[in-house]
Amino acid sequence: MIVAYTYYIDLLNITLTIGEEFMDNRIEIGNLKIDKGLYELVQEEIAPGTGVEPDKFWTAFGEIVRDFAPENRLLLDKRDSLQKQIDTWYIENQGKPIDHNTYSTFLADIGYLVPEGDDFIVTTENVDLEIALIAGPQLVVPVDNARYALNATNARWGSLYDALYGTNVIDETGGATRGHTYNPIRGAKVIAYTEEFLDEVLSLETGNFSDITRFLLKTIDGKLQLRVVLRNGEETGLNDTSKFVGFTQDGDKLATILFQNHGLHIEILIDSEHPIGKEHPAGVADVILESAVTTIQDCEDSVAAVDAEDKVRVYSNWNGIMKGSLETTFEKNGKMITRRLTPDKTYTSPDGDTFTLSGRSLLLIRNVGLHIYTDAVLTSDGEEIPEGFLDAMVTTFAAMHDLQGNNKITNSKTGSVYIVKPKFHGPEEVDMTVRMFERIEMALGLAKNTIKIGIMDEERRTTVNLKEVLRIASQRLVFINTGFLDRTGDEIHTSMVAGPMIPKMDIRNEPWMRAYEDWNVDVGIETGLPGITQIGKGMWTKPDEMAEMLETKVNHPMAGATTAWVPSPTAATLHAIHYHRVNVANWLEELALRDRASLSDLLTPPLLKERKLSNEEIQLEMDNNAQGILGYVVRWVDQGIGCSKIPDINNVGLMEDRATLRISSQHIANWLHHGIVTKEQVKETFERMAKIVDKQNADDPNYCNMSPNYDQSIAFQAALDLVFKGCELPNGYTEFVLHPRRREVKSRNR
Repeated sequence: MIVAYTYYIDLLNITLTIGEEFMDNRIEIGNLKIDKGLYELVQEEIAPGTGVEPDKFWTAFGEIVRDFAPENRLLLDKRDSLQKQIDTWYIENQGKPIDHNTYSTFLADIGYLVPEGDDFIVTTENVDLEIALIAGPQLVVPVDNARYALNATNARWGSLYDALYGTNVIDETGGATRGHTYNPIRGAKVIAYTEEFLDEVLSLETGNFSDITRFLLKTIDGKLQLRVVLRNGEETGLNDTSKFVGFTQDGDKLATILFQNHGLHIEILIDSEHPIGKEHPAGVADVILESAVTTIQDCEDSVAAVDAEDKVRVYSNWNGIMKGSLETTFEKNGKMITRRLTPDKTYTSPDGDTFTLSGRSLLLIRNVGLHIYTDAVLTSDGEEIPEGFLDAMVTTFAAMHDLQGNNKITNSKTGSVYIVKPKFHGPEEVDMTVRMFERIEMALGLAKNTIKIGIMDEERRTTVNLKEVLRIASQRLVFINTGFLDRTGDEIHTSMVAGPMIPKMDIRNEPWMRAYEDWNVDVGIETGLPGITQIGKGMWTKPDEMAEMLETKVNHPMAGATTAWVPSPTAATLHAIHYHRVNVANWLEELALRDRASLSDLLTPPLLKERKLSNEEIQLEMDNNAQGILGYVVRWVDQGIGCSKIPDINNVGLMEDRATLRISSQHIANWLHHGIVTKEQVKETFERMAKIVDKQNADDPNYCNMSPNYDQSIAFQAALDLVFKGCELPNGYTEFVLHPRRREVKSRNR
């Protein structure tokens, strides 16, 4: 019998029996036993056209697994060893104020903090402009869902009219309500908002965009320029004529006008026959913003992939995108719609030359972290392999279709493959990954440094050693990103025994959080990232609260972020407004003058200390965390949904993935460990919240109630496991519970 995820299953006391047919469903090549479905995907869909034979691919991969898997295990063991030493230090110093010098010396002595070397500059070459030079929104999407993956890929351009009309950015006062049919009152507000935005970023010499009655092209001093006629008959132009960069025509009529501001494009569509355009004096039918400049197709936190069947779906979709062939058909508003990749856009420049802009986001692919193992491929001894190895090998192999120009839909124009790696713990883990990438390049016949690396700065050991992490990846680096969610989960787990944490929502206001966000940018500037790589900030988790996002997420570009995460194409279009208002390159020059953020603040955990919480405050915190955990886990475990909009305890929709789950579960585990709450209180809270979550999902025909048979609900038991075993779970990672529980459901449903 082969038992997958044996460590996790032992931890949870779950037994899964896999029948003989499972063993027979494998292809043996070299020292590997490959799931038949995965083998067939590679043989029939990925390999043809690459010039690499499937058996050669698997043989080379087997050698990579043989050479690197033992090192991967040693690195994970080191994580556990360091955590045990930190726990012991906190126990031995319990009751004493944490002295920064003493603590940092201890961390250096055990190898948690590494010495920082001389200055250096990142030298990555062949980086696409969307990463190196264009500041703008970044989408993250689960690649296992073909429809979502295509929507995100096609979100490079978005209608500002639609984004405003369909969200709460435009209020519903004065009759401007949203409905199933077009409301001209609301439409007028949308147009007014858009025209004010255009006045701000594309100002006219005189007058405003609301005064324009006609757009026309004129040759002035030998150069074609955009001119406009105002209501009073006056003709004028742009204050900055260089912002007009292109146009298209329909016959002899001007059809689109293209502008560029801070590297991002704005397109005005002119069509006097359009339902909107015919009501506009100049025939403006829509304003299109370049929106999701880049998109991360995600194999990790937003995906519930627990076995070979799931991984085949993940890899198949990515391969389809790289080949340009992925499409999906679905029903919407009673009509069948087929979605496929959007073609490029062609314009004429003021000089008369024809040029093309991509119709799609530049795509990165996020692989899983070092701690995940998979049975999609086993060693000859029946051992699972690191899933991140398989991700890197297969996703790069599929990307060869793009590198070799096997389709008309191009992703990277510089011949690069962009892999985002999450949950690194320090320089050694990055070093192994960089060496493994080089081996993959050799195996597939790719030039050195074809595979670029995006590094998620979301674990404390990477944060405090960030400069040395970047040094190791300096020839491949294209991306660093702060992730408040996972970083908070790691902060809680690392300091689990130091003391009880403050309430979850207060943690973001602690000094360590500001230091963390600034430190990432500071080190990025020091190592020369601006103009070569992205410096990113985290996700906006409230997809329905776009007015609030517009009000607050401007702080990300103002903090020096050349990109920041958004949860939807609509959010990408609205967030693009911030990059038109903020010249990030200028801000980075200003930020380069400040001192680096405080390491002392970074190493100060958000402890409750002398603060006293009332019983009501404690229960409210428990209710909120438990409801969020259950709302996410029940969909993950029962339905295999890795990321979705979950109503919180106040019925506000929040985007949840494993990172948010990690925070909530670790927070309750911390309070339980320190006696702020009891096991009985936790269980009672979860049972009460389960009834609320069941009610919130009452309209979902695929939903299985957790109450009243809590003991029979695998999802409910998984939620309890996350808390009751939270101190034992390595680094507080939720996969150690979610994966075996999801497999248990799948086994039961076979």
